[in-house]
Amino acid sequence: MEFSVESLESPALTKAHLAELLFEQIGLNKRESKDMIDAFFVLISGRLVDGADVKISGFGNFQIRTKAPRPGRNPRTGELIPIQARRVVTFHASHKLKEQIQGQMGPVSVAK
Repeated sequence: MEFSVESLESPALTKAHLAELLFEQIGLNKRESKDMIDAFFVLISGRLVDGADVKISGFGNFQIRTKAPRPGRNPRTGELIPIQARRVVTFHASHKLKEQIQGQMGPVSVAK
């Protein structure tokens, strides 16, 4: 099944746009579409909060990475400020997604 997103007015794909696409192209009613999208993102964010990786075949992997504390600097004043340890989400695109993106652009050339 292939989805078309040409009807989107904004270049950003939002949850509202995803719900609209489910409504238009699959035939779910608007409430079911919105609930399905919301449930999908609650599930993904919940897994990440629990520290689990999220792998979506053909799309990519979301992983939690723990960053160590480090010294930082206030760019305005130059004052040293300690940056606390924190957890961040990283995304790594799958090879399939990377190939699709590169196929859209064509070969990359660098002028010298």
